[in-house]
Amino acid sequence: MTFGMAGMSWLNPPPYHEFGDGTLHVRTARETDFWRETFYGFRRDSGHFLHRPVEGDFSAEVTVKGKYEVLYDQAGLMVRLAETHWIKAGIELTDGIAYFSVVVTNDTSDWSLVNIPTGPEGARIRLTRHAEAIRVQYLDVSDGRWRPVRLAYFPVSKTVDIGMMCCSPQREGFEVTFSDFAVGPAISRELHD
Repeated sequence: MTFGMAGMSWLNPPPYHEFGDGTLHVRTARETDFWRETFYGFRRDSGHFLHRPVEGDFSAEVTVKGKYEVLYDQAGLMVRLAETHWIKAGIELTDGIAYFSVVVTNDTSDWSLVNIPTGPEGARIRLTRHAEAIRVQYLDVSDGRWRPVRLAYFPVSKTVDIGMMCCSPQREGFEVTFSDFAVGPAISRELHD
C-alpha cells in the first residue's frame, strides 16, 4: 500500500485548487474551520479536506508551506472517521507565530501547540495509525530526525479517511502548497530511538 494524490476527493472543496508535479496549491474560502464545542461553544465543519479512505494501520506524510498572515490560518494532515471523530495536525498561525498545532476531536475538540523549527521549504509532518492510537510527528530540519508531538486516542474502525486539510477561520484567501503527500505502511511501533 502506497498512495499519492491521485484518486482523492474533497470534503468542502475550496474555491481554488491546482495540482502540480507532486503538489497541491489551495486558496481557502471565507471563515473555514474544523472545531467542536470546547471553550468557544461552536461547531465548525467547513474546512477543506482532500482525502482518501485507508484500511488498518498506516503512516501518512506531507510537506506544508503556506502564506500565514491572519490568526488561525492553518494547514496540515487530517485523519477522520466522522464529523465527531477526527484529528488535524499541521502549522497554524497563533499570536504571530506559526506553531505546530494538533486538534484531537472525540465528540469535543482539544488543542495543543508547540513551537518547532521549519525551513524555507515548509514543514514535513507525519500521522501514523497504530490500532487505537494516532502518533503525530514532525521532521526536525536541524538534524533530519522525526520528533514526537502527540500520541492520541482514536476510535478503532476498519477504515478512516486520511488527507490534506486547510482552513482560514478569520478570512478567505489563505494560500498553501502541499507537496510529496504519501500514505504507506505504518512505521515501527517503537517510540524512542
